[in-house]
Amino acid sequence: MSFEQRMIEVNGVELSTESFGRPEHPAILLVHGAGHSLLAWEEDFVRRLVAGGRYVIRYDSRDAGLSTNYPAGAPAYELRDLVADAACLIEALGLTSAHVVGMSQGAAIGQLLALDHPGRVASLTLASATPGGPGHEHPDLPRMSADLQALFAEEDPGPDWSDRAGVIDYLVEAERPFAAASRPFDEAGMRAMAARVAGRTTNIAAQLTNPFMIDAGEPWRGRLGQITAPTLVLHGTEDPMFPIEHGRALAEEIPGARFMAMEQTGHEVFPRAQWDTVVDAILDHTRAFRPV
Repeated sequence: MSFEQRMIEVNGVELSTESFGRPEHPAILLVHGAGHSLLAWEEDFVRRLVAGGRYVIRYDSRDAGLSTNYPAGAPAYELRDLVADAACLIEALGLTSAHVVGMSQGAAIGQLLALDHPGRVASLTLASATPGGPGHEHPDLPRMSADLQALFAEEDPGPDWSDRAGVIDYLVEAERPFAAASRPFDEAGMRAMAARVAGRTTNIAAQLTNPFMIDAGEPWRGRLGQITAPTLVLHGTEDPMFPIEHGRALAEEIPGARFMAMEQTGHEVFPRAQWDTVVDAILDHTRAFRPV
């Protein structure tokens, strides 16, 4: 499998990118969520997409991994800047458009990409998402779980960012409340992932704080009916952040969107137990709609 790692300057910042597969194949752009980096899309998962005949790009957004970062607590950008980054990245990669797969904040970026840069989006796959994006109130939809509300109400001083072992522990425990309650938490797998993240992040404090502080801008839920990109919505049946009604509402408000529930899945990047189903769904979704 061919592999290319590049730092690409777009929109005034540098983004770390990794591309897998053959560029002549349909391109999939993976957009991670807040607090994550490109490592959230595990390489084995990416390889399955490549084996299905796709050219897959994963990248670090601002403040993530090896990309441009800002002082922790002082992000000098908004959500729309991340949208513009993604649109510019697709162009910089020499692509007319890409099949965009986004999770959580990455799904918010995907929604706005499809609305504001429709020519760059061949199709959308939105996972663990809410209609209109995080940071906007949706009184008609269920709130996050009581446990998460209590967690967010607590002041979190964070770990000693210079203590690698402490950071790894912190990363593991930060993911635990978002996982499905009906499935054993994969602590060993999460600890291995946390070690990779800690070893590959220029500013770990910024990665785990700044993306949660940015302005989401004007609500766009009322514009979802304007999305023309073929859309697949994936949502965990046990998502404590955005209960599954959020995913169903998102699919209902995007014309022609297809909804698929992921059993035993919380607010988390696709668990391995779901890979067979999810990979098949993404390959099927991106097979019908190829970039021109």
